[in-house]
Amino acid sequence: MRAGTLNRVIFIDRMTSGLNENRTPVSTWANIATLRAEVIQHSVGEDEAGNGERDTDAITFRTRFFSGLETADRIRFMGRVYNVKGWTEIGVRNGLEIKAVAA
Repeated sequence: MRAGTLNRVIFIDRMTSGLNENRTPVSTWANIATLRAEVIQHSVGEDEAGNGERDTDAITFRTRFFSGLETADRIRFMGRVYNVKGWTEIGVRNGLEIKAVAA
């Protein structure tokens, strides 16, 4: 994988639990990785929903291998938040192709 094509920065977040000042459990997003990535495909469109139309925003990133990615994680990229839907390993731990949709 050529470093020159990894021209974007993405942030991988994971839901964590903590306690607030009243010792009550709260859920927050914590950054678990900051990765260089390439945008392979970014599509925005409209789909029919039960009560009309809705906008869809799907994106595919290619990045160096990162172990521990889960579908419960999310990606922050250019001010938008995307939910991880799946990924494909490229080679033997060479890279990842991550598919995500806007939250």
